[in-house]
Amino acid sequence: MKFIDESKIEVIAGNGGNGVASFRREKYIAKGGPDGGDGGRGGSVIAVADRNINTLVDYRFARIHRARNGESGRGSDCYGKGADDIVLRMPVGTVITDLNSGEVIADLERDGQQVVVAQGGKGGLGNLHFKSSTNRTPRQCTPGEEGERRDLQLELKVLADVGLLGMPNAGKSTFIRSVSSARPKVADYPFTTLHPNLGVVRVSAEKSFVIADIPGLIEGAAEGAGLGHQFLRHLARTRLLLHLVDIAPLNPETDPIHEAHAILNELKKYDEELYAKPRWLVLNKLDLVEDADAKVAAFLAEFKDYDRQFAISAINGDGTKELTYAIMEHLQQTARAEEEAAAESAQETDTPVL
Repeated sequence: MKFIDESKIEVIAGNGGNGVASFRREKYIAKGGPDGGDGGRGGSVIAVADRNINTLVDYRFARIHRARNGESGRGSDCYGKGADDIVLRMPVGTVITDLNSGEVIADLERDGQQVVVAQGGKGGLGNLHFKSSTNRTPRQCTPGEEGERRDLQLELKVLADVGLLGMPNAGKSTFIRSVSSARPKVADYPFTTLHPNLGVVRVSAEKSFVIADIPGLIEGAAEGAGLGHQFLRHLARTRLLLHLVDIAPLNPETDPIHEAHAILNELKKYDEELYAKPRWLVLNKLDLVEDADAKVAAFLAEFKDYDRQFAISAINGDGTKELTYAIMEHLQQTARAEEEAAAESAQETDTPVL
């Protein structure tokens, strides 16, 4: 299935039904009084996060989603029937934005989360509501309200704990195949990865984390070179970035240090917050280097923009186990720190001001 992570749709909620002005007319009952019923509620459009969906392809061609109008009221105290809501199922991690105002309507972060993206109109009132001691024959009734109409931008940001960052052919797909059950395409040419891949890394029976592999960046991505920044949004939710560097490039003219700096420059151009995330350096393809220790030491002497560094060979698994254990420990520490910060914030909020 083609991976679709962006789409634009129009949602139109149903109008409320009109109220009616009617009077009771039965044999032997003169001047029966008002009996006009209310109009029914228009259908709303509801977005629901569904973990069984992983792409926005359903909204690539189905661009307009329209709910039905409510029925108008009738005489004999008959109220109009309300219209059914329509439900749009979207992948977990979808961000819904109003195209006209730029307002973020919802961020569907968990399975089953739902939000009304277009509210149906209320039904109008029948003349039954306007009777009083001084107004025995009210002829007033109100029309139904119009339903909301919105142009929406759907943007999928995959949910992962760890994101892989690097040039094409840095070995990201090989790495994710080595440490998880994910099987992304691997080949000896650039841009083999054309869409994000997720893999679950299981450290033990009770401990695991999710890692995301995105298409590689190249220098000049900010100007549209390669696949550009199209997929960097998928790293926005991660807690840790792994910067993979090919320490043994096939082209002898390629400078790994220059490429590593180029990746960081592109990351900074895209998003300062993403650039500020914890970032570990992972030197890959040690199996292709004769004097690996000297090569690694020379690289680290020139490139120092990282929090921690590791040297691995993804193809045969050397060093990958130690790296996954370190990642798991870092994620657990981060989770504990977030829980403590949340508890402190809650205590400060509950503290009475004297």
